[in-house]
Parts: sequence; C-alpha cells; structure tokens
Amino acid sequence: MKEIGISTEYIALGQFLKLSDCIDSGGAAKFFLQENEVLINGEPDDRRGRKLYTGDKIDVKGFGSFTIVKR
Repeated sequence: MKEIGISTEYIALGQFLKLSDCIDSGGAAKFFLQENEVLINGEPDDRRGRKLYTGDKIDVKGFGSFTIVKR
C-alpha cells in the first residue's frame, strides 16, 4: 500500500488522483472516474470533489491501493 502525504486537513479525490500519478492533470479526473472503479474505505465513489482525510484507504483498480497520511 502506497502512502500519499498531505499537509492540509483533507484533499479532494481529483487532487489525490493527480498526486498518486493515476492521472496527468486535474482536468482528467472527471473522465477517469467515469471509466475506472475507485473504492474509498471499501465503498465505490466517483465524485472528484470527495474529501479524503488522514487514514482513508483508496483502491484504484489497475493502479493500486493507497492510504492518506499526515505530513
């Protein structure tokens, strides 16, 4: 499981996808989420504005598993 460090209270799912190298630009998030399955703490979600907090676990099919950590 890869760790993605944030220094703020939360990060949006679209920003997370860019930080985790799943997409190249933030503008691609909408299309990426339409085409790929993303599980947040075991539940599917496709809202690019979804807030992710420290401790959340994200599974991106074809890209791996990630967890949010505080930096």
